[in-house]
Amino acid sequence: MSKGNLMKELSKFLVKAKVNSYASGGEGDGRILEDGGKEFVFEEGRFKYRDRYFGFSPFIGQEIVWLDGKEIWAMNYYGRITSTDVSAKQIYMFLRKSIRQVSYDRPFRGPNNFKEADFEYVDENEGTLEDFRGMERILFRGKEIYRLYYHGGFIETISP
Repeated sequence: MSKGNLMKELSKFLVKAKVNSYASGGEGDGRILEDGGKEFVFEEGRFKYRDRYFGFSPFIGQEIVWLDGKEIWAMNYYGRITSTDVSAKQIYMFLRKSIRQVSYDRPFRGPNNFKEADFEYVDENEGTLEDFRGMERILFRGKEIYRLYYHGGFIETISP
């Protein structure tokens, strides 16, 4: 698979994986591991995705993608609720809606911007699937109530 085709296929797969894991059900739908972590797994074709995280607020986690059983891509993240103005349940429910809006051209977290009622999701990032970093925030009536930092990329050089 050429590098260009791999980037396209990985991007499509990441969108499906994110929409069909945490974003589809959230906290209660992940598998609870013996070490206390929570995990979501999604597989399709030659790809496998795993999102494993610890904590609630704050929380920390990692997403990994395998191609034909070999790890090729990963992302680490750390987030927290930054205000008590809105319940955690409402915040994480809006976060899942936002992540379901993830785009093929930036399949890291959610869209650059998504609004619904008094909530607004903002994602600022730089880089490509190969090497990226970013920050997502949720605002309620213009005030920040949640923030997450993330970074990642290819685990090893992919040759064309």
